[in-house]
Amino acid sequence: MDAQMKRGLIEACILKLLLRGDSYGYQLVRDAQEVLSLSESTLYPVLRRLEAQNALTVYSMEHNGRLRKYYAITDAGKEKIEEFLNEWEAVMKVYDFIRREENDA
Repeated sequence: MDAQMKRGLIEACILKLLLRGDSYGYQLVRDAQEVLSLSESTLYPVLRRLEAQNALTVYSMEHNGRLRKYYAITDAGKEKIEEFLNEWEAVMKVYDFIRREENDA
């Protein structure tokens, strides 16, 4: 899969998971397993990128005597999901065209 497309899919999945509620890194990795294989080394750069884009905010809370970073989706993050869905419709039209042509051959 194209790296740019994969990056977009991972970003959209992370934002969608955060729509369920605020979460932390390890939990996001576990929750993402239902749709994609994601490691923490892949996740954290994505989270930093989304934070830089104001798609999410970060805050810390104590958990079992340690500070844990939590991530929360912002309105800009919700808009990114909508943009992704709109773009995906266009991608699926192209995909359907390519598949249709392949099957006709």
